[in-house]
Amino acid sequence: MIEIKAFVHRSRAASVVRALRKGGFANMTAVDVKGMVKALDEKEQQYSTELGDRVITEVKLELVCEDDRLSEATELIRANGKTDMEESGFIYVSNITAAIPF
Repeated sequence: MIEIKAFVHRSRAASVVRALRKGGFANMTAVDVKGMVKALDEKEQQYSTELGDRVITEVKLELVCEDDRLSEATELIRANGKTDMEESGFIYVSNITAAIPF
């Protein structure tokens, strides 16, 4: 199994989640986080006194899927998370060594 963490602009997060759900992906979590991805515009930024820098609120999407669906998932994220900027976000991929239900 694979864990995908994608950091996307808030304005694109709903499109990414809809596309993934339509593609049959269900094991996902979305969390608002403070990030340093380049802002789309000045309105998207705010100054964080905790971090001492300008930040944006972006969405960290965590998705678990089978290894053979990695390309499909990342392509859906890229296609639906893309903004007009050269760099719209980041996708990180990790192997899961165990999944233990409780």
